[in-house]
Amino acid sequence: MMKKDGKMKFAITSKGDATSNTLMQKMKTYLLDFELEYDEDQPDLVISVGGDGTLLYAFHRYRSRLDKTAFIGVHTGHLGFYADWVPDEIEKLVIAIAKTPYQVVEYPLLEVIIRYNNGGKEARYLALNECTVKSVSGTLVMDVEIKGDLFETFRGDGLCISTPSGSTAYNKALGGAILHPSLQAIQVAEMASINNRVFRTIGSPLVLPAHHTCLLKPVNDVDFQITVDHLSLLHKDVKSIQCRVANEKIRFARFRPFPFWKRVRDSFICD
Repeated sequence: MMKKDGKMKFAITSKGDATSNTLMQKMKTYLLDFELEYDEDQPDLVISVGGDGTLLYAFHRYRSRLDKTAFIGVHTGHLGFYADWVPDEIEKLVIAIAKTPYQVVEYPLLEVIIRYNNGGKEARYLALNECTVKSVSGTLVMDVEIKGDLFETFRGDGLCISTPSGSTAYNKALGGAILHPSLQAIQVAEMASINNRVFRTIGSPLVLPAHHTCLLKPVNDVDFQITVDHLSLLHKDVKSIQCRVANEKIRFARFRPFPFWKRVRDSFICD
């Protein structure tokens, strides 16, 4: 993945704390010394310094050029799921970036399309981790359609639709399964569903393959609190929320193996 003219363009995003900012400046200086080009608008490589939140921010900032940009994460706090380099390895990483071709690993993304009753322009979002849907007040009541057929009417606190790499985040806390990112799929997990003699939901997370669309349709006229990763949005007059595996993917630059299950183990099991 080296540039034809030998000059790779890079950008660095920082969490903003003192440690991350110092590290960012250090890396920038090193990479410029190696004659790489700093370009915040059209980078080939985006280095995220901080944690997973910083990488989510970087992903959303560069979502219009996902096919041209690869991401790499350096974590300055706890082990990140997307950030696999530590501050002690900065020199090693800089030399790797400057001197060696990297492998690109692609992870699936979630596409969310929100349509409105008034025929207003639909809104399209991409999520690296997940989208959550809750009603602003009271119980969320949603018809859940899968591949165009009504599957259930959900009643409860909300729904979480996650990507495989995001399955270790909110989805895991809701009792969802951890999916390997080589699976082109999305997962739908429930938040505190109501199940009694009158109301019934599946009560189990659903894993949908790439060609299956999940459509959420409001049963009553309420406002919705919709999150896409770290972005929180208030939506009124919603006709439907469509979720499916996006055509776009996020590309990570790998200079060494970083197996997914090792990452899961390091994050949740190891000290």
